[in-house]
Amino acid sequence: MNPVHDPARRAAMAAFATLSLADSSAAPGQKPATTGQGEGRPLVAYFSRSGNTRVVAGLIQRAQGADLFEIRPAVPYPEDYLETVEQARKERDSAFEPALESVVKNMAAYDTIYLGFPIWGETAPPLIRSFLAAHDLSGKNLIPFITHGGYGLGSSQSVLAKFAPRALLRSGFVMEAEQERRTMNRVTDWLKEKKVRS
Repeated sequence: MNPVHDPARRAAMAAFATLSLADSSAAPGQKPATTGQGEGRPLVAYFSRSGNTRVVAGLIQRAQGADLFEIRPAVPYPEDYLETVEQARKERDSAFEPALESVVKNMAAYDTIYLGFPIWGETAPPLIRSFLAAHDLSGKNLIPFITHGGYGLGSSQSVLAKFAPRALLRSGFVMEAEQERRTMNRVTDWLKEKKVRS
């Protein structure tokens, strides 16, 4: 599908058109080439597999004049969606933290970090634990933006609190976005119906 006509991307853009990202009230890789000197600018760091979270990251980056950093694993996840789901489940269950392709070299320059990721297996992806463990976010505003496929935040908030205990965790943005599993299920159901009718 052409990204311009992707309903999830349109929903993200519409949501951000009405969202004030300046609200940072407390809550109850690309390689660092695009991360400049910091100097009071916020940083948008994100992990995205299907592209939904990447769209949100780009919108925040442009609206806030932020630097951008893509969180990538040193060893890419499989192209196949189901293989990725199984690998992520094993990583989650064993508390494995996959190696990062790169880290933010000048994290000290940023006071505010927008951290984006999809919900995987009812929690933050293992790679987010790796990112948080690799960076000292003490005293920094940490503002999550999260996409999910209908299951909500899961335990992602407790992951953020555990792995960035000295960050100032702020309220963020949460959006349900079409994900591969739902698409696969819809296509599979359609094919079953088609076979029955044939």
